[in-house]
Amino acid sequence: MSRFQATEALLAAMARQHPQFPPQASAIVRMVKLLHKLTQDQGNELLRRYGLTYPEYNALMMLSASSDGVLSPSQLGDAIAEKSANITRLTTQLVDKQLIERAPSAQDRRMWRLRLTPKGQALIASFMPEISAQLAGYASALDAGEQAQLLSLLKRLLAGVEQSA
Repeated sequence: MSRFQATEALLAAMARQHPQFPPQASAIVRMVKLLHKLTQDQGNELLRRYGLTYPEYNALMMLSASSDGVLSPSQLGDAIAEKSANITRLTTQLVDKQLIERAPSAQDRRMWRLRLTPKGQALIASFMPEISAQLAGYASALDAGEQAQLLSLLKRLLAGVEQSA
């Protein structure tokens, strides 16, 4: 029995008690939440060996992926879906670990620019094989077409959530 079957049974009972309650929509939201929790817990377990938390990993990956290797704190916050107060704390942690550097923008001294340090780049290179294997393992039950279809459906779900806000 999957850990989600009990949830589905309770959602069906809720729908019987409250006919307007959408059990399938609720199951989708709860499944996304469960997937998030499991992947974050497993990611944190892997990343702990590298001295990182999952939010720190996300920040490093987005900085690494940026076209010029530089992001502003607000761009980073948007990329990893974190609030500005969390970005300040997170970037301070990464600066303290010497994984990123923070410098004033040449165009506007009031703005900060964030960049990976060589130590940060080396750390990414060291954990990338394990992270890649973990991510591939998560999706291994789906073929490439199913993965593309699921991603498309999740994007549509996100659009619905954003429109409902």
